Amino acid sequence: MATGMLLVCGLALFLTIKSNLLHSQQFTISFQRPSDCSVEQFYDISSQSCVKCGPNQSTSATGLSCECVTGFRVLATNGASITCQQCPLEKPAVTEDGYGCILCPGSLTEQGTCQCPSGSILVERDVQGNPLEEARCEVCNGAEPALSAPNSYGDRCQRCQASLINTSQSCMCGSNILAGGMCFPPNNLPTAVNPNVNYAELSLPVQSAWFSTNLYSSAAACLVYTNLTACQALGNMCVMNMHSFSSVANDACGLYNTIFRATAALGSTQDISYWRANLPWLYYGDQPGLANRVLQTEPLPTGFSFKGRNRNTDINLVAAVYNTRGDFLQWEKVGGNNLQLCPDTARRQEAAYTFGTAYQETCVLSVADLLRVYAEPLFYDVFVDLSRGEDRRLLPLPTRNLNQEYNRKFINQGNLNDWYLSRRVLLVDTLSGREKSLGSLPKVIRIASSIRIGFQLVPGTQKGQVFPPLLSVTYSDVLITAPNTQTVSVSFAVYYEMDQTEAHMKTDIALGVLGGVSVLYSLVKTASWKRRIGSPLIDIETVLKFLLFYAGDLANVFFFITVGTGLYWLIFYKAQHFVSVLLPLPGLQEERFIAYVGCAFALKTVQFLHKLIQQLSVDIFFIDWERPRGKANKTIQGNGNGEAKHSPSPVSIWRTYFVANEWNEIQTIRKISPTFQIMAVLFLLEVVGFSSLALRDPWSDLQRPPQSYAPPYSLTLRYGLAATLWLCIGLLQIIFFTAFHERFVEDKICQFVDLCSISNISVLLLSHRCFGYYIHGRSVHGHADTNMEEMNINLKREAESLCGQRGLLPNTDTQTFQISITSRLRLQYDRILEPLSRRNGPSRLVDAASGHPFDQSTKAYHTMNRFLGSVIDHAHRDMEYVVRDKLFFERVIGMEFLEPMDKSIFYNGYAATFPPSCANITSFSILVPIVYMYIQYQAKVWSCSCHNMDLVFYQIGISSVYHPYLVTTQLIASNAIRRK
Repeated sequence: MATGMLLVCGLALFLTIKSNLLHSQQFTISFQRPSDCSVEQFYDISSQSCVKCGPNQSTSATGLSCECVTGFRVLATNGASITCQQCPLEKPAVTEDGYGCILCPGSLTEQGTCQCPSGSILVERDVQGNPLEEARCEVCNGAEPALSAPNSYGDRCQRCQASLINTSQSCMCGSNILAGGMCFPPNNLPTAVNPNVNYAELSLPVQSAWFSTNLYSSAAACLVYTNLTACQALGNMCVMNMHSFSSVANDACGLYNTIFRATAALGSTQDISYWRANLPWLYYGDQPGLANRVLQTEPLPTGFSFKGRNRNTDINLVAAVYNTRGDFLQWEKVGGNNLQLCPDTARRQEAAYTFGTAYQETCVLSVADLLRVYAEPLFYDVFVDLSRGEDRRLLPLPTRNLNQEYNRKFINQGNLNDWYLSRRVLLVDTLSGREKSLGSLPKVIRIASSIRIGFQLVPGTQKGQVFPPLLSVTYSDVLITAPNTQTVSVSFAVYYEMDQTEAHMKTDIALGVLGGVSVLYSLVKTASWKRRIGSPLIDIETVLKFLLFYAGDLANVFFFITVGTGLYWLIFYKAQHFVSVLLPLPGLQEERFIAYVGCAFALKTVQFLHKLIQQLSVDIFFIDWERPRGKANKTIQGNGNGEAKHSPSPVSIWRTYFVANEWNEIQTIRKISPTFQIMAVLFLLEVVGFSSLALRDPWSDLQRPPQSYAPPYSLTLRYGLAATLWLCIGLLQIIFFTAFHERFVEDKICQFVDLCSISNISVLLLSHRCFGYYIHGRSVHGHADTNMEEMNINLKREAESLCGQRGLLPNTDTQTFQISITSRLRLQYDRILEPLSRRNGPSRLVDAASGHPFDQSTKAYHTMNRFLGSVIDHAHRDMEYVVRDKLFFERVIGMEFLEPMDKSIFYNGYAATFPPSCANITSFSILVPIVYMYIQYQAKVWSCSCHNMDLVFYQIGISSVYHPYLVTTQLIASNAIRRK
């Protein structure tokens, strides 16, 4: 039992191993091609290898079978192999079919068959088909009435070619012209033709084998015998020569034009004067300005609409297709790959023929594939199908061949009035560049590297009318050197344009009007600046300041115009039913728009730098109202004896430091979140799909199928869409921040003003020499440097209205002001700071006896603190001030009408910017954004000079956030406190 089990297990193991070996075995064969076989071998298509032929056999012309050698006939065959037998000496020749031996009446050919003289046919069998003992040579009768000649196989007599009979009434051409197997009488055509094809890109003429064989015969057959196929073939050779004119009249196009003029008596075809009867239509004519009349005179009878019941977006093009020999092949609907060389899906290629969709497709093709696929070129006559029901009408599509030459000049690359429009196009020409023979590799090939179909909208149309479309073709000449590695880039595009003159005129008018307004506004700003610095003179600095203000205002104008332009095209192009507007084309038509955006960016950069320089000169001083509350004992050493002396207890500087630090922290407060702003715009553009609205097509779908064609983006639409979304999201954030966050969450500006009141610190900020801002932070309790218990009692008394209000004036809450000070006050301010200025100046101006710099700073601080406090308390009769409200117009234009001559002016804050709960600190505009034309935050940089410290605060608002052309920049607030 155990032995049986072992045998079974061993057998199973053997079968398993054997099965794995069978499954893992690899089979290989030697790789052989028909060209690898020798003369005595043929290529066996079954075994895919070379097999030796039998005795007395050699490979056939195809290389796929064997045949008997000369002097041997086929004795037997079974379809797969043959047996050969040598012919006897009395019958040395082999019959034409190869199965018999026969005696020849004359000489033998190299293949061992009988040969008859010219004009005779070989007869090897009788009428019943019996083989003859000796072959006969029968002469064909070339005279009347037979008029016969041997056929191409030489085995029967047939009627002579018609041109021979018509010319010489026999089968001999005689003294007439024999060309291409046809006989022609003397005619107007030159007997010596020019078979060269000129490849202008390479400056290389090539003598074409096709032209050498067929050019004269096609031209003569067309002229003499009105052969329609020959006329088409001649026209095709002219197309292969790029419709070019030259002083040479015997090239393809010269022969065509000679026949065109010679057949003027035949009239025209289809009532088109440029279409001569029996000839293909190749040219529109050579009259100056003809192209302009053809393209921009009469619109198409059908209109296009994007929406509604009368929606019509289909571009129906059809083409008549001809081969090289002039044979008409068929009518084709243009679409797919007949005019588009780049491979793609049918759905994406069909998008090219949807009106309003800018189509652009580019690819790189292999030269080897072109040689394999396009052995002979096809020629297309393209028409616009205007059929309506049973009324089938076609409109010829004018063609602009950019390679067309006129006396060695490219005439279609210049002005429209100089163009020579033509008809009939080809895509790939691998035939005309063959030099030696038609079977040889071409020396040069020509490819339609760029095909563009353009539609131009009729000016002022409201029904979607367009002028006849224009087919523009650019060809590339490729010199064949290594076809397997050579490539060529090709493109196909459909574009739509309209006359932008009116749009440019409106833009120029808007720019002129708004530019003039900006000049006036800049003058107002300059006048306000002159008043705020207290200088009545107009000097170079004033002119420079005006130019800087004007740069910023003009940047706003450019931005307003560009956003308006983008919105105009976005709304009117995407929402229209009947086509009345088309997008500006990339390139020339968008150059002005790009220039405006560039000007806005450059001018806004100048304004940004000007603002930074302005803010570096701002002075800020923290006025400490705190006074010593008692006296402390202080021991003074002198003469070795300590003497106690009572002196006022010092006021703590930490409240000032704390307020300065809080001021520093609020420098980067914004009414928007830059991170949320960017993420929200990206979410709407890329996730929701708003970016699809910027595509150059008329559809407003936010989501597109991935397999559908996606047209290129319009720069104008993209800018308008991005700017609009950016502005809208920013405006929503500002509304939320102002209406909700500041009122119900926190308002840090109000908190800072409250902190100043609790700390008994006022803030004076001079942004100009005689203009600035003031936060009145004087405590209503008299002291702020106290313990927690007293602080709570003071706050409770204030909450219960048991003490005065915080405002500068009695019984008011207004704590923030814009101030316009007199020159006298400013001079005293500068006089106090003069020692510090000398300390920071050249060393020769520093007084060595003035003491330590630290002591100078301390003395200047206390002096400035007492001076500014006394001014606020009306202690100086010659430096008085008055408090008043700003006029509405003063707030609008940002300029004070009253000039402080004898008294300074404190303007109450207004509620247009700060919430009313914040004591109306709206005058403190250095901390708040200005909304003018578009939402704009101004950059702020504050330079602070305080006791024992120089603080530099940077507050960059979002002056650039609302500009798509200016990158948002944020400078983090600097907390540098350094001891001098």
